[in-house]
Amino acid sequence: MGAGDEPVDRAPAVRPFLVTAGRVAGADADPGATPPMPVETQLVATAAGLERLDLMSFERHDIVAACRRPQSVAEIAAILRLHLNVVRVLAEDLAAGGHLSVYVPSADIARDVSVLRRVIDGLRTIPGSRGTVRDSD
Repeated sequence: MGAGDEPVDRAPAVRPFLVTAGRVAGADADPGATPPMPVETQLVATAAGLERLDLMSFERHDIVAACRRPQSVAEIAAILRLHLNVVRVLAEDLAAGGHLSVYVPSADIARDVSVLRRVIDGLRTIPGSRGTVRDSD
């Protein structure tokens, strides 16, 4: 097998459906009635979550530990290299257990130009972004 024949990234050791026990929504959520947690939802570890951190298993531990500072669902997925829906399901479980506080931003914030400019500026600071984001004006 030549160097060019090797896969770019290794497959994760555990498949996403195993991490969530096949669930597509948190334990307390009704999958048909509750919309998925938006990717911009902010997660923050609670004092109770931090106290129980050492008792949590793998991904749950990592999510709560990463949420010592407010983080969005999308940021947690990227930082931990977990599937976005896995983070959503586990975050819902952790919030139901009192380990995370969940803050869903107002829908009106997406229309705020100053917020969009700050997002664009933030994207430009990401290493490797190569400045591909351009202003339209």
